[in-house]
Amino acid sequence: MKQSTTHEEQLEFLKKIEGQVRGIQKMIKEKRYCVDIITQIHSIIGALHRVEDEIFKKHIDGCVVQALKGKSETEKQKKIAEVVELVSRFRKAD
Repeated sequence: MKQSTTHEEQLEFLKKIEGQVRGIQKMIKEKRYCVDIITQIHSIIGALHRVEDEIFKKHIDGCVVQALKGKSETEKQKKIAEVVELVSRFRKAD
């Protein structure tokens, strides 16, 4: 069974993250304690990583698997290179 490659289910998580960002803006306006603000920022970063992970998994399960099942060697190599580039980019960001 082919998994859907849509990312609609991630929209709810992104809306929650958007609300958290607004909450941090309010905390800053209210001159709240720095450690509390940093804690909230860390929570948002974790939530964004979870969204990123899910979208990446969908890409692997959908686009990449389809290309690897296909007959085109060019498409297979293109998708493999794309994944390697993404992983390399992620590693540099940390």
